[in-house]
Amino acid sequence: TLQWETLGRQFVEYEQVAPFLVPEEQQRRLLDFLPLFLKTWEQSAGVIVFPNIQLLASEVSKLLTKEIKRNVKGKPAEEARLALEQLLQQKGEAEDGHLLLKSVYLLSQTDLSTMWNIIGSGLPSALMQCLYLFFTFPLKKSEEETSRDDTQTQEMLVKIMLNMYREEQGVEELLAADKLHSLIIATASLWDQCSHSWKAPTGYVLKTISKAQTKNSIVYLQAVDCIKIAIQNLSKLADTLPACDVCEAASIILCFVKDSYPISPALLTEFENNDGYQLLLKILLKCEGLQQNEGDPYLGEILDMLTCLTTCGKTELKVSGNIVHPQLPHFDFEWTRSSGMTVKNLQAFQVLQSIFQKSNDQHLCGRILAAISTIWAWDTVNFFLLEWTLQPISQFTDIIHFKPHPVQVQFFKLVESIVLDLSYIPHEILKKVQYVIKENIVPFCTLAALRCLLSVTQKDLLFSDIFRDSGLLGLLLAILRKQAKILRKSAGTHLPDLEESTEKELNVVMLKMVAALTVKSVRNTVVLKDYGMVPYIKIFLDDECYRSATLSILEQLSVINYEEYMSIIIGALCSSTQGELHLKLDLLKSLLRILESPKSHSAFRTCSGFNGLLSLLSDMEGALQDPPSGLWTAVGQNCILELVFYTLQGITAALHLDPVNSNFFQRNGLFEKMAEDLASLGCFSTPGELQIPLSLEKARTFAEFVDAAFCSSEPFPMWLKNCIWILNFLDHFVKGTLHLESYFKERKPEMAEALRDDQEGPQVQEEHSVAFKRPGNKLSASVYRLCGNPEEKWEVGDCSITHPGAVCVMVRLLPKLYKEGHSRLSLEIQSAVVDHIQSLVKSEKSRQVMCGSGLLSTIITSCQDAFCNESHPLHLPLTRVFEKLASQAIEPDVLR
Repeated sequence: TLQWETLGRQFVEYEQVAPFLVPEEQQRRLLDFLPLFLKTWEQSAGVIVFPNIQLLASEVSKLLTKEIKRNVKGKPAEEARLALEQLLQQKGEAEDGHLLLKSVYLLSQTDLSTMWNIIGSGLPSALMQCLYLFFTFPLKKSEEETSRDDTQTQEMLVKIMLNMYREEQGVEELLAADKLHSLIIATASLWDQCSHSWKAPTGYVLKTISKAQTKNSIVYLQAVDCIKIAIQNLSKLADTLPACDVCEAASIILCFVKDSYPISPALLTEFENNDGYQLLLKILLKCEGLQQNEGDPYLGEILDMLTCLTTCGKTELKVSGNIVHPQLPHFDFEWTRSSGMTVKNLQAFQVLQSIFQKSNDQHLCGRILAAISTIWAWDTVNFFLLEWTLQPISQFTDIIHFKPHPVQVQFFKLVESIVLDLSYIPHEILKKVQYVIKENIVPFCTLAALRCLLSVTQKDLLFSDIFRDSGLLGLLLAILRKQAKILRKSAGTHLPDLEESTEKELNVVMLKMVAALTVKSVRNTVVLKDYGMVPYIKIFLDDECYRSATLSILEQLSVINYEEYMSIIIGALCSSTQGELHLKLDLLKSLLRILESPKSHSAFRTCSGFNGLLSLLSDMEGALQDPPSGLWTAVGQNCILELVFYTLQGITAALHLDPVNSNFFQRNGLFEKMAEDLASLGCFSTPGELQIPLSLEKARTFAEFVDAAFCSSEPFPMWLKNCIWILNFLDHFVKGTLHLESYFKERKPEMAEALRDDQEGPQVQEEHSVAFKRPGNKLSASVYRLCGNPEEKWEVGDCSITHPGAVCVMVRLLPKLYKEGHSRLSLEIQSAVVDHIQSLVKSEKSRQVMCGSGLLSTIITSCQDAFCNESHPLHLPLTRVFEKLASQAIEPDVLR
């Protein structure tokens, strides 16, 4: 503070004596004062406390302006340039010119009032003259190399100009120097001959001036034909300059045209009248082949400014389009009218359109599509204004197959957005997209088009009718019929990897498309059936990548014919081989979705559904042996348990609230068959000579065993875990709730084929790996784990029995809950199961339900050793169950 006070007094003394001093002495005193000012500024961390700072800025700026003019006066341009270089550079001790430059640099960063004093000194025009000389007349090679060492001088000079020229007052001051238009024209004509080190700074300065244009500056540039001459000169250079350089030069001209338009259209008119758009088209097409980062930011800058110019016009476009119906219910064309940035300049847009039509460069075409997306985002009506005049999207669809793959994907995403974002159905464009699919000139392009229509179809059910009436559904069915025949004939042979991958992707998306068109559309499902497609659709079931969509189509078929669906699914389950575990799982999950409808239960029964599902259990004989053997060695036991679970779930779903099916299942002895099949899985076994422990010290409940089998760290043997979970399934079967349970989480499959939507690959199965459920995803070579809720409360006090036959199954399995070497553990779980069964029949209501179930007979025949041996630990609980059932006199023949 003391230093600033001292400086303040010294400057006041200077002000008082300055009017009486000769100019040389006045200048010398000011120059002597500046080093002290700069030193104080540096010591105070850039904080200036100087009351007369505006006067100081004015005095210093005037002196710097005077020195610049003195050094260039009467000298040829090259000599003047060298003199300015020497004036402003720092060489050893601070020279006067560099001292003045540094002082102005610091003062220009203080406040706006101080800046106005600097501008009023005449410095803007003086520095513009400096910039013109530095840019236009490069030093000799050795001098150029030397000058690069002193970048500080250049940075200060440019920073002062940027601070001055961003103010309109600073631009107005420039006009007197008559150098602004000369510099603009120089950038367009001497770009290949100018000083390399001054190219970028000159561009920064001119673009700053452009953003601060005034009416006077526009009149000035127009009066000297600045834009016209610049276009003419740049047109000559465009053929010889590298693309990056010509873009950099063109961006300066275009910046003045674009920034001036809100004030006056004069420069835009001059640009248009002198073939400015043709020059831009020529320059942008020259950018073909540039790498993505090469030429940026200037290429991107030109495209951004050109995109902005599409909204620059005197009058609104008046177009009257014909809205083709049908349209989405919530589409209202009047709603699209807004006061946003609407397209008024079709000439500018035609440049963008022509670039896309003439170029196949990935980066360039991608930028054009991004620009169109931006224009649509500015105002919804822009899509209609453009499509009803120049028809860009419609025309692009005709040539899209020539473009690189990423451009094709980006284009069809843009088409998608018309429906998804604008809620408009462009019928003509969609017809052309269908033609792309029909011609299939480039399979990848066809694939992108299909994905586009698939996304659109999922927007609204209206598209199910539109794409049926347009012939797309028939086209897809015809292609799929052909592909199914090829698939059937080529079984066991392999196409080349790339061809196979593309072919599979096309088939997958076509199947998904057909599935989307048949969802909730009985009419389209009837079309599929009338085309005789059902036998061909079935062929796709065998390949895992097609299965999800194929099952979706068949599930829609069930809406019009449950019997046909059941016949296909049950037939596929019965004909599947032992190793096709995941096919069976997918078929069972599909079956469960259909069995949610009670109307499907009769068809399931008449199509031998019960026998079909039980045959799956029969085919798994020995699958849960520990250790596994044969084909089951390569299959994780959790996967086998999952198949058991979904099989039992399917049976439960078919029995749910269906007395006819329940009676059929009971009457035909299928519960007995189920018990036999479950007993043959390999985890249950018949004991030899029973070794009865003296007592069971710790008696756990069945619920505790279930929790321990999954949640506890207790090392249960694998056979016991499997037995517990099967009994747990049966317990829910008894209550009629198994089909509502979810014990398995699944992970989305990953295939070897790199499909976009179904990316699948081989997984190493681990017995205790965690996998996460994604609803709706098909089950594949994923890793499974039994899931349970350890917080679940087991309520066994008054459980209702829905399927009494399942209780008999549990009793039949009871004596097989035994393993040599685990006699105590075996008897403990047996005791827990008996106690659980006892709790199931505890209520009178439950015992009444058990009437005619054959449970008494089952106890006598299946558990004879324990029932008739009073010393057996299970004798007493079994007797209690027997007595409770006998009290109802439900089986008088058995009692006798």
